[in-house]
Amino acid sequence: MNNINRREAIKSFVLMMGGTMVGANVILTGCAPEDRIEDLDFSEKDLAYMDEIGEAIIPATDIPGAKAAGIGGFMAMMVKDTYDREQQETFLKGLNETKSRFKDNNDKAFMDASVEERTAFLNKLKKEANEGFYEDEDIPKYIGMFQDLTLLGYFTSEIGASQALRFVETPGRYDPCIDYKKGDRAWAI
Repeated sequence: MNNINRREAIKSFVLMMGGTMVGANVILTGCAPEDRIEDLDFSEKDLAYMDEIGEAIIPATDIPGAKAAGIGGFMAMMVKDTYDREQQETFLKGLNETKSRFKDNNDKAFMDASVEERTAFLNKLKKEANEGFYEDEDIPKYIGMFQDLTLLGYFTSEIGASQALRFVETPGRYDPCIDYKKGDRAWAI
């Protein structure tokens, strides 16, 4: 991103969300949580898996999707640096459970499925979790983490800010009223 610092874009995004996402306190204060999993590391295989989760949430269309923005690496960094131990454990549990639930429901591995199959599965899992279908209270938490991290990482990446959103270098001109035409992209922060 040209004149905008990604760290500042992330802070702005978190503020716009009202500080409701997991890890928001760390992003806004700059202080890392004291209770974290020591030496938490993600393998290349884990990063590829997180890329595919992100791609199921924001798939490529006429613009690149979450995988092109390197969402797996972003997720890993955020989980390691901004989540406390309990949140990290929930996220890791979510990665493992999503993989096993997908295989149980689809008779194939998550990584062997199409983006459409992955998206349909994650949407179904989220819907059922929100309706109280599962007794496990962590399912809505980790599905929310996957979504928050994907949206945050994508829309603060160069691809998201310059291709998915409309971007004008700051300082730009102030336009209090801008006509909206159906199909216009939102403005980058």
